[in-house]
Amino acid sequence: MKSYLNLGCGPRFCSGWTNIDFVSSHPEVIAHNLRLGIPYPSDTFELAYHSHVLEHFAKADAPNFLMECRRVLRPGGILRVVVPDLESIASAYLRALDLASSGNEGWDYNYEYVILELYDQAVREHAGGALRDYLDQRTIPNIDFVLERGGTEIRNIIDEAERRRNRTANEYGSGDLTRRAYGFLRRTRFGWEMLLRLLLGKEYEVLQLGRFRKYGEPHLWMYDRYSLSKLLSEAGFRDVRVFSPTESYIADWAGFNLDTELDGSVYKPHSLYVEGRK
Repeated sequence: MKSYLNLGCGPRFCSGWTNIDFVSSHPEVIAHNLRLGIPYPSDTFELAYHSHVLEHFAKADAPNFLMECRRVLRPGGILRVVVPDLESIASAYLRALDLASSGNEGWDYNYEYVILELYDQAVREHAGGALRDYLDQRTIPNIDFVLERGGTEIRNIIDEAERRRNRTANEYGSGDLTRRAYGFLRRTRFGWEMLLRLLLGKEYEVLQLGRFRKYGEPHLWMYDRYSLSKLLSEAGFRDVRVFSPTESYIADWAGFNLDTELDGSVYKPHSLYVEGRK
């Protein structure tokens, strides 16, 4: 078994690795709150990897998390960090701003989407935010641009929205007992939420917002190649450098298909990939 560690893995994990997430969705994924540290002794792993995790830590907490990653690595071990690339997103925003303000056809939609990509996940107050609302449209006017920006992850969200619309359309006309039971439970949960809202009044909205902001979905900070490289160096890593999705200090990295798909496409385009050695 490889002494490789995947932190905040979500549904993308490798069999034979140690996979940890805040909530487990698979028997091979260990549930653990990473804000409390990494539950392994020092000098345990050859590799620690996390993708689109660091931006969910407050800026003040990020250094401690990276030092914790360093602690569990063996001497010479590698940390690979993947985050949304602020530089890439900001460049796309400036281009969209220029083209939309010049009246180029279709760039009003592209501008709207890039603004959401840049800012929505930092300020959203409900799951998915305005970005999810955009992707839930039955017809997305700039679908090619959206898929180029978001890759497989966004394609999956769009496909799930379509499946959800189909389930909703069939739910009440179906004789399937399971679907009817699901509908009943969903309505029952809504009833309890309404009761809680009546009891708490305005405090209910504060409770819901606090619960959501603490759950971990919002982005609490953003990084570019300069700031993330500096942060890893300050956490004690050496040989810090930026890589592409398929390149790494680890041999045959692309074969793990964590940053790429089986067909070679990038899972989350416009991400930033930085590695350092202990």
